[in-house]
Amino acid sequence: MKTQNLTQSFRASRIGIAVAAAIFVAGCASTPSAPAPTEQMAVARAAVNNASSAGGNEFAPLQLKSAMEKMDWAERAMGEKNYARAKLLAEEALVDAKLAETTARAAKAKKAADALQEDNRVLRKELDRKAQ
Repeated sequence: MKTQNLTQSFRASRIGIAVAAAIFVAGCASTPSAPAPTEQMAVARAAVNNASSAGGNEFAPLQLKSAMEKMDWAERAMGEKNYARAKLLAEEALVDAKLAETTARAAKAKKAADALQEDNRVLRKELDRKAQ
């Protein structure tokens, strides 16, 4: 009795494995090759350029470097016709580039605000000195 249950259990697991393998193979065979992500690549490339122009090298060097590296990897993946990987890397480069641009713009705005506050402090000091 125990041997019979073990045999049935073994057969059921073999059948389950065979079914899973068949589904996996069918899924792989029916997946069409992804189209080249030319639009995502162009958008990501423009975002990296914008981040660099916004001062990413100075104010967000790590984020900009990450975006540039991912863009390079995406270009390589495109050359290898690995479009799914190229698309993923281009999307990651886009996110990193937008973060670098936003960080750079925020740092520039803070620097400008600090300069204005300092100018106001100096003017107040000058007004106080003249009022005495």
